Amino acid sequence: MNLRQALQQRVLVADGAMGTLLYGNYGINSAFENLNLTHPDTILRVHQSYIQAGADIIQTNTYAANRLKLTRYDLQDQVTTINQAAVRIAVTAREHADHPVYILGTIGGLAGDTDAAVQRATQAEIAANVTEQLTALLATEQLDGILLETYYDLSELLAVLKIVKAHTDLPVITNVSMLAAGVLRNGTSFTDAIVQLHAAGADVIGTNCRLGPYYLAQSFENLAIPADVKLAVYPNSGLPGTDQDGAIVYDGEPSYFEEYAERFRQLGLSIIGGCCGTTPLHTAATVRGLSSRSLVPHNAPTHVAQAPTLVTTKSQHRFLHKVVTEKTVLVELDPPRDFDTRKFFRGAERLKAAGVDGITLSDNSLATVRIANTAIAAQLKLNYGITPIVHLTTRDHNLIGLQSEIMGLHSLGIEDILAVTGDPAKLGDFPGATSVGDVRSVELMKLIKQFNSGIGPTGKSLKEASDFRVAGAFNPNAYRTDVSTKSISRKLSYGCDYIITQPVYDLANVDALADALAANQIDVPVFVGVMPLVSRRNAEFLHHEVHGIRLPKSVLERMQQAELDGNERAVGITIAKELIDGICARFNGVHIVTPFNRFKTVLELVNYVQQKNLTKVQ
Repeated sequence: MNLRQALQQRVLVADGAMGTLLYGNYGINSAFENLNLTHPDTILRVHQSYIQAGADIIQTNTYAANRLKLTRYDLQDQVTTINQAAVRIAVTAREHADHPVYILGTIGGLAGDTDAAVQRATQAEIAANVTEQLTALLATEQLDGILLETYYDLSELLAVLKIVKAHTDLPVITNVSMLAAGVLRNGTSFTDAIVQLHAAGADVIGTNCRLGPYYLAQSFENLAIPADVKLAVYPNSGLPGTDQDGAIVYDGEPSYFEEYAERFRQLGLSIIGGCCGTTPLHTAATVRGLSSRSLVPHNAPTHVAQAPTLVTTKSQHRFLHKVVTEKTVLVELDPPRDFDTRKFFRGAERLKAAGVDGITLSDNSLATVRIANTAIAAQLKLNYGITPIVHLTTRDHNLIGLQSEIMGLHSLGIEDILAVTGDPAKLGDFPGATSVGDVRSVELMKLIKQFNSGIGPTGKSLKEASDFRVAGAFNPNAYRTDVSTKSISRKLSYGCDYIITQPVYDLANVDALADALAANQIDVPVFVGVMPLVSRRNAEFLHHEVHGIRLPKSVLERMQQAELDGNERAVGITIAKELIDGICARFNGVHIVTPFNRFKTVLELVNYVQQKNLTKVQ
């Protein structure tokens, strides 16, 4: 009897976690898939222990046995060898079983992986990656099916399913992973995901990882799906914790799985297995908990879930409307380094009176500790009526903190954000501090824009849609501006709405940027940075010590002469005005960076830009 036939006749129990046993029981914490070559007996013992516990289905130790993930261990040339060794080990385990056992070749999802190489992979590279692993698995001709598991991105799973169906007639089990019961990370309901996967040809559709039996059981209730859909569930043993050494551990009792086994059967499940934290003890408990192996039709929904009604907020983003036709000025301020904020807010009030269109607030620039820019932004908006543009770094916030910050900004009515990586933590006040970097700046942009759909981090409705506009940073001082503009196109594809550049001191770079944008047909608002020089020493410091900024020889010589003449401030302002003239000839947006809280200097430059609009009217 083949697997497809067995699925029509009885409930099948699948195995549990591989990595949990290798890490917890065998003390192995490396490339688990490479153990197929270095420690095949260890992998064999794991398979045998699950079979002895009563598993009808085992999966190959190949979850991450693909080129992209093996590259981090310099094993990218071992894809075929590792996958085929995994199948041979599983076949050996089956040969000694006392009951029929089916083997699934496992291919894991890539979306959400933290490895930079995986994150940068194109769809074509991912397709080639999957095809290579699949070809290696199928070459053995000893598999009973393919298991696609731990897919957080439904579009990725659908694409991989299409590849698999084009290469084999074996049954395919597709498992999505959810962060909350009944909904995928992008807001797609579990019901809709099942319907789409069924239409795409999946033989069994289910879910694995992240959640335990309680929430996954909820996910299978009231599913409005076709009657012939076969369902699978691979829950974690529960929520993870940490031991005294900080290692992740699971302590879910096997008896809990015994309690849920029959409930899963009654919900219409055809395959019941386990994921992270589960062991052969959980498998044995599942077997004991089933009162029968007879299939039960999954229940028709008792109610149809109504789509939540979203309240949509609409911010003005006035400066983005203005910059299309008029010269528009943003000014960057660093939040104070101490608790005396009086000078800062007096300066902000003067900038508002001068007609500044928005104030950008750095997020601990140069990794120097300052008052949280969100707190300052809230006061600017609520107390002074000033539009704040908040810098948000991936350096200081992990993925949880970033999303919490985004939600907090929306609750304050602040919906303009500059998404940046941030200066390395070791540059600042605390050399021992570490940069977080859970995501890159472009991925932060994508996260921010997800909130505009009213969808939270787990895919659940937020009951309100935000209206964020996201800026991306760009350095026009790069050696090849035409090449660097590709990064702008990439940021736009992730949801970037406008660009704020590093300060420039060479108008040739401004012209090169404008020409490159035009040549590549990139139409996006750009605010070109200007930071007035205050002294010869300031100019030398920027040129020699600040990454990404270079001053022309002529500018350095002018500031050197100004030091001798005693008029450094005046020359610095003159240079800044010359730069503004050149910028305004090609762009409408100017971003003035305030040096050392010298508001008087910045006010003079703001007025200079504003005069250009008056001259245009006259």
